[in-house]
Amino acid sequence: MGNIIEVRDLKKKYGKHEAVKGVTFSVARGEVFGILGPNGAGKTTTLEMMETLLSITSGTVEIDGVDVAKDPRAVQKMIGVQLQSTAFLEKLTLKDQLELFAGVNGVKVNVEKLLKDFDLVAKKDEFPENLSGGQRQRFSIATAIVHEPKVIFLDEPTTGLDPQARRNLWELVQTIKKQGITVILTTHYMDEAELLCDRVAMMDGGKILTINTPKKLIKELLGRGFKKAQVVEQANLEDVFIDLTGKDLRE
Repeated sequence: MGNIIEVRDLKKKYGKHEAVKGVTFSVARGEVFGILGPNGAGKTTTLEMMETLLSITSGTVEIDGVDVAKDPRAVQKMIGVQLQSTAFLEKLTLKDQLELFAGVNGVKVNVEKLLKDFDLVAKKDEFPENLSGGQRQRFSIATAIVHEPKVIFLDEPTTGLDPQARRNLWELVQTIKKQGITVILTTHYMDEAELLCDRVAMMDGGKILTINTPKKLIKELLGRGFKKAQVVEQANLEDVFIDLTGKDLRE
């Protein structure tokens, strides 16, 4: 399948401060690729350069062979972006907004099917301000894929969600992957990254420290002699929560 994203020696400077320090990585077509790191690691800055939202100081980003800096409009047509905080149009229903986004991108979309896929069909005539946190996140992702992008960027999509909504978002990401869309994901939840990501890049101080599959990174850590008290549990408190309250979304 080959790589759909190539990032080479990517840098971002703000005056004398270098926020991203020569980042290089590639992403395979159809892969879920996680970029992980503490606050201030350079994750969001890296993503915003890839998404054409931020100018590149030096280095290159290519998405499906198109240079982000040289042809940002072409890149914008092939990517979808779900941000941590998304501002929707007020007093325009979900159905109308999706039709508007599709029209702006010059595509036709089956709005009813898209809303059904995201468990939002019952809310099609609602305004975004009336949605719960989980519903807003799902609608944000729906708007990001309305034009059938090749790559979608998800920036901490489950932050602040309850366990049902969080697991529902996990299923959505897996569904998006099955559609052949490449997913770039940032999250502070390591269990989420371990479950969803084919590979992860660990960032800190504007640099990538390592890239590999979650399983191989864990194996490498153990190989370096890492040990912790082993308590094998068949379930955790979140499993108890889901079992007692159900998997259905409460919105």
